[in-house]
Amino acid sequence: MKVAGIYSFKGGEKAITRKYPDLLSEVNEAIQRIDASRHKTKTSKEKTMRGRKLYSPKALNKAFKEAFAIPDGWQTIRVPCTYSTKHYVQHHDPRSLNRGAFREMDFVKQKLGVEVQFGKYAFMVYNVCAKMTIFHNLGFIDLGIEIVPVKAFADEMSTGVSYFEQFVWDLENRGVSNIDIPVMILGIDSN
Repeated sequence: MKVAGIYSFKGGEKAITRKYPDLLSEVNEAIQRIDASRHKTKTSKEKTMRGRKLYSPKALNKAFKEAFAIPDGWQTIRVPCTYSTKHYVQHHDPRSLNRGAFREMDFVKQKLGVEVQFGKYAFMVYNVCAKMTIFHNLGFIDLGIEIVPVKAFADEMSTGVSYFEQFVWDLENRGVSNIDIPVMILGIDSN
């Protein structure tokens, strides 16, 4: 795979290039190690492309886990969540409220967080505009990288998978908040 686009959110590209040049090289090497053609394994059941071979987001996510396992020190960070009932307007049984609740960052090394997203648009926005801020506030990351497909790559997946160009447009039109952290968005393609 290859990086086909780079978007710097809140100065993310400059900050990461300056603070984490070696880790950025590791991220790029991990992307390049993945042979996307090996993950075009999903047979579409969708009406508009029934029977067509598509890239499998599940298989691609597994490939990224394997690619990031090669460089030493990358780890998944999972934070347990404890939810409060103090905002309920009436009594609810809270016994199962916190069972198994957590937030997770795909890869973290030396306070650089990396998320890979082949899902719906809302997950991309959540990763950059909420999750990375939360993990920063909890002291796990200083800066972030979000890896997403470019449109040409997303077009070879199931319908509804969001893509780099759409994400960049939305971030540019949303603007930057004082709580946002610098994030580098990498748009990747299959070849």
